[in-house]
Amino acid sequence: MKPNFYSFIFLCTIFLFSCKSAEKLYNKGRYDEAVMLAAKKLQKKPGNAELLNVLQDAYRFAVNGHESNIRNLANSNSDLRWEHIYSEYQQLQALYEAIRRSPSVYDIVQPTDYSSYLATYKEEAGNARYERGLELMDQDNKQSYRQAYSEFQKALALKPGDLSIKQKMQESYENAVTNVVIQPLNRFGYQYTNYDFDYRNFNYEILRYLNNNKGQFVRYYSPSEARSGHLKTDNSVEMRFSDVNIGRYRDQRSTREVSKQVVSKEIVISKDSVVREYTTVKAKIITTIRTINADGLLQATVRDYYDRRIWNDTYRGEYSWTYSFATYTGDERALSDEDKKLINQREQWPPSNDEIIRIIMEEIQRKAQCGISDYFNRVN
Repeated sequence: MKPNFYSFIFLCTIFLFSCKSAEKLYNKGRYDEAVMLAAKKLQKKPGNAELLNVLQDAYRFAVNGHESNIRNLANSNSDLRWEHIYSEYQQLQALYEAIRRSPSVYDIVQPTDYSSYLATYKEEAGNARYERGLELMDQDNKQSYRQAYSEFQKALALKPGDLSIKQKMQESYENAVTNVVIQPLNRFGYQYTNYDFDYRNFNYEILRYLNNNKGQFVRYYSPSEARSGHLKTDNSVEMRFSDVNIGRYRDQRSTREVSKQVVSKEIVISKDSVVREYTTVKAKIITTIRTINADGLLQATVRDYYDRRIWNDTYRGEYSWTYSFATYTGDERALSDEDKKLINQREQWPPSNDEIIRIIMEEIQRKAQCGISDYFNRVN
């Protein structure tokens, strides 16, 4: 089916818009973008002379601009001039590839293939990053080793598979990282002898969390892991725990009287007439509020290689239990529905010491592992 008049007008409008868009970019001095857009459109309409002219002019100005930048960079003293030159050649090669996708346009424009320049300056850029890394390592401090590690990463991206870069990157990382030993939990104060909380598991969970949430330049070890690996300890974390203080449960009793008017007698005079006599019934409600409170405290201290304290924080775990029940004396009819609900509740006793301490230790563990992790991620 032949396209109607309106379809023809629509296609012409789209075509003219593509020409004008590339020309608009060209007029704004955005030559690379103009080349890319024009080359893409010419793949579909290779015979458009106006668009071809825009591409040729834009390509010429784009090449002149990049080559001018390259000459200026070559005369600079910047360590990174090779990397910047490599970037300029990448952009030139991108123009070449865009034009090459349309063979008919490629034959007319005849763009330059810069692939050999890319290989040369990619090598030079990688070497420059490598040398910067070596110079930073000579400063022999953690910050410079971290900067060196970053330089070697960038060098390896430019020279993938280079063994010397890989070796230096690993060496710089080993010197950049902070090795932290997490000392076992130290308990002081009164101890509950009948409590069998697994403190070894507490230490394990703290260490597991820290290693799962560590920063790039921090590693955590147990004392045995540090000894077996012959590691230099940069920091150690001491955890002092004052055992959970569980108070005795307390009962607070209160008494209140309630009363209600109830029907005591009904006299039927006739079918539609009933006389009711009322009496007041009373009851006494004794309410017991049973409570118990407990808390525990852990102090974390970070020490440096020379055993100097450089940071500390305190983490508190708290537990509060409350339960209410009631009894009554007197006439049950005086009780409201809420009173009955309270009285029907059975007397209960607080959880065991083991359960209370478990809850408090879990809270302390969550707070401590987050606090220690945040500190080391902040300073490393």
